[in-house]
Amino acid sequence: MSKKYELYDVVDGKIVRKNPECVRCSHGIFMADHGDRYACGRCGYTQWKNE
Repeated sequence: MSKKYELYDVVDGKIVRKNPECVRCSHGIFMADHGDRYACGRCGYTQWKNE
């Protein structure tokens, strides 16, 4: 189980999400960072990074 506080960061006094949310699932479903891509564990959607 993930620790929710690890998915956020504080920058200039504001809360910023580290990982993007899934475009298919509802708000609050974060995508996992796998180095070269982001993947949703709920629906399987994959978004490749452009590095």
